[in-house]
Amino acid sequence: MDIKERERTESTRRKRRLSVIIFALFFSWLLAFPFEGRALYAITDHYGISARPLIIGAMVSHFAGLLVCRFFVKSIVTAKKLILFSIVFCAAATGVFFFPPSFLWTIALYSSAFLAGACVAAWGYYFKSCTPKEDRIKTIADCLIFSNVLMILINVTAVHISPQSSLVFSIVILGLAFVLGLKLPREDTEIPRGKTSFTNSPANADKLGSLVFLCLFIMVITINSGLMYQAVNPEFVHMPLLTGWYWAVPYICALFIMRNLPRRINRSYILYVAIAMIGFSFIAFLMLGRSWTDYLIINTLMLGACGIYDLFWWSILGEMIEYYKNPAGIIGIGLASNVFGVILGGLIGNAITAANEQIINHTLLALGIVCLTLIMLPPLHSKLIGFLKSHVYLSALSELTAPEQAKRIQGLNITEKFTETESKVTFHLVQGKKYKAIAAEMSVSENTIRSHVKSIYAKAGVTSKAELSNLILNLANSSS
Repeated sequence: MDIKERERTESTRRKRRLSVIIFALFFSWLLAFPFEGRALYAITDHYGISARPLIIGAMVSHFAGLLVCRFFVKSIVTAKKLILFSIVFCAAATGVFFFPPSFLWTIALYSSAFLAGACVAAWGYYFKSCTPKEDRIKTIADCLIFSNVLMILINVTAVHISPQSSLVFSIVILGLAFVLGLKLPREDTEIPRGKTSFTNSPANADKLGSLVFLCLFIMVITINSGLMYQAVNPEFVHMPLLTGWYWAVPYICALFIMRNLPRRINRSYILYVAIAMIGFSFIAFLMLGRSWTDYLIINTLMLGACGIYDLFWWSILGEMIEYYKNPAGIIGIGLASNVFGVILGGLIGNAITAANEQIINHTLLALGIVCLTLIMLPPLHSKLIGFLKSHVYLSALSELTAPEQAKRIQGLNITEKFTETESKVTFHLVQGKKYKAIAAEMSVSENTIRSHVKSIYAKAGVTSKAELSNLILNLANSSS
């Protein structure tokens, strides 16, 4: 590596670290205050008022900010201006809560939540420009880990020192985010209009369909988060010493583990494990008591699964921004789906609670959502792997080098059933090549390739390229 290459690499690392730190600082305030934040609950409890109307309004405002950001942020220059303005405004809005409750609370909270949504969506430009595609899963893991660690510190301050101290802490964090935000690069990386679009071709229309399906999946699975806020958490309010800090610990641990898993491990199966964890957490909530050990079991299962899934869909969005002209649009739409799911789950939980229904109704609903998630996951996998074949959550086989792929394919027992030509076609398939490209490379017709693929699927007992890739990976791992 020459000097210029090393300088470029170090510059990229600095920009990545800077973008991660700024996001973590701002996002920790968002999690601790307007987004179901313990700091907000602490300050409303201090004045003896209900936080629910404020929380619901803030989440709706945040949802709106995420969605509309794409319409007025269309370059990295505009993104930086919005980020800096949002940080300053949110710090000022937090200061309003030093004063007794008034209509200013509502205005400050709703306005700052809206700008926070726009700010997070605008950060998509820095997510794209400051992190190489192959490192985005690590970037988002780092962002979520550090922001949740800071959120825990704010929560502990609010619960064990005073709500006002947590407000001071939050404003200091936002101040630091602003100072560092001034150093964000201003290079205009706006993608020319029309260069990439989801609607210009059938292939891009497929990408749009995949994004829509992913957003639907995010919304469905995060309904359980809303149910958790309204059904599970209130049952353990009698132990603030534990819940004030342990709440996000399993989430952080899951993120750390998933971030550092060896690339050869197929993470797609871990998604099914996470769904099971969600189901078991609600079953445990139904069957266990309300002691601290019960809380540890229930919360560890639920938040561990949330960590796995949040990293999954966040990292998918991180790759999808390559296929859309406005990164703020992709990040905003994806996170808006998450917020909408939490809102919907919260409203459903509130309705069940208000009707004085038994806890079993929360659990049955949650288990129904788990079943729906299980149904949605395989088609989502098939849709995404078509154009995100290198993503570690989708297929670890595609992370191997071409020689290693060929070695594994040739070394499997199932290839004994393949002809030499079928083995070559299999090699090209798992590299993500289309039938037309394979036909051109092998100097045969597309129909011939289709015939070979049909035979390969029949011999391997699979029905898709994704299933074939996973079969090859798993058999290879079990034989190694």
